[in-house]
Amino acid sequence: MRTVKELSELTGISVRTLHYYDEIGLFSPTEKSEAGYRLYDDKALETLQQILFFREFDIPLKEIKAVMDNPALDRNEILRMQRNMLVAKKERMERLIVSIDDILRGGEQMDFAVFNKTEIEELFQSMFDHMPENIRQIAIAEFGGVERWKAHYMEVLSNADMQKGYQKVVEWFGGKDEYLDAVRIPVSQEAAESYHNRLDRILKKLYSKRHCAVDSFEVKEIVGEYGFVFKLLSQVKEEKGIMLAQAKYYRNERIHPMIDEKYGDGAAEFFAKAIEAFYMK
Repeated sequence: MRTVKELSELTGISVRTLHYYDEIGLFSPTEKSEAGYRLYDDKALETLQQILFFREFDIPLKEIKAVMDNPALDRNEILRMQRNMLVAKKERMERLIVSIDDILRGGEQMDFAVFNKTEIEELFQSMFDHMPENIRQIAIAEFGGVERWKAHYMEVLSNADMQKGYQKVVEWFGGKDEYLDAVRIPVSQEAAESYHNRLDRILKKLYSKRHCAVDSFEVKEIVGEYGFVFKLLSQVKEEKGIMLAQAKYYRNERIHPMIDEKYGDGAAEFFAKAIEAFYMK
């Protein structure tokens, strides 16, 4: 058995952090001594190593706890999940290394591309095919036709900053193929429509708090709910990346006026700031 101090020295995690993990039910000691001291065995050390690995991917503690507490996942399944995430990160790092080598040979810029043109077209078509009919018709009307909507989608997803954002999202899915599979088989139209309606109600509620500070409890509580529903709809394992991408989306020069017209003056910028305040803390 190891004491909390010994575990801290072994892993480099502070005693205070280990105490906090115990308080939130993420990582508890194997047992406590008669004097009340926390004690940990080798199995506990293995569990902590898995938690720390997830933290390397900036996954929030509440999401890690949900994975670790899932009775459907055994040790090997968690390890396979982590391995897939690591392979995806390795592939991204290899692409960056190739880009740096290219720059050193006289190239002009780094290539952050995740999806090629064909894959982006597939992403749009999948989104279009599985979108609730009422939402689809609203979007078609806003963009002035399907082809103009598609052209805008292609332009946005081809943007270097957007591609960089998707690199992290792909990692959270465990790889590009896993992400594309999730897109190809999304939630049902009925469920998607329900999610969209709920998101609309949440945004209306968020706009009603536009006079509050973006880091106030009232605003953060609503943004947290928004992120949770958006996560369920998009099927990501962790929503931070896609929510920050959503904040950029609200600032898009074409989308900005549409959001303001639908929810009220200044809505798009307020939504973007509120999301960034919540997820960039």
